[in-house]
Amino acid sequence: MEILVTYDVATVDDGGARRLRRVAQVCTNYGQRVQQSVFECSVSKAQYEQMVDDLLQEIDNDKDSIRLYRLSMSAAEAVETYGVDESIDFNDPLIL
Repeated sequence: MEILVTYDVATVDDGGARRLRRVAQVCTNYGQRVQQSVFECSVSKAQYEQMVDDLLQEIDNDKDSIRLYRLSMSAAEAVETYGVDESIDFNDPLIL
């Protein structure tokens, strides 16, 4: 399933910067960053459930928020990008 993950982590308190880094790392484990606090992920149902569990362990429910959008079509079909686009299509061959 194609998922768009967005988050807002409050960084004004002592643990905020740490939570922000950890949420970003969880998202990196499941997808690719497309903007500062936005990730596109292509995951199975089991991976989705694990990702949600991992994210919920990292946030402060009273200060932070995470929004997960299940896309009904692939990100390539659903997203229009203008300007700089550094995203990678993981279905294409990766040549180094």
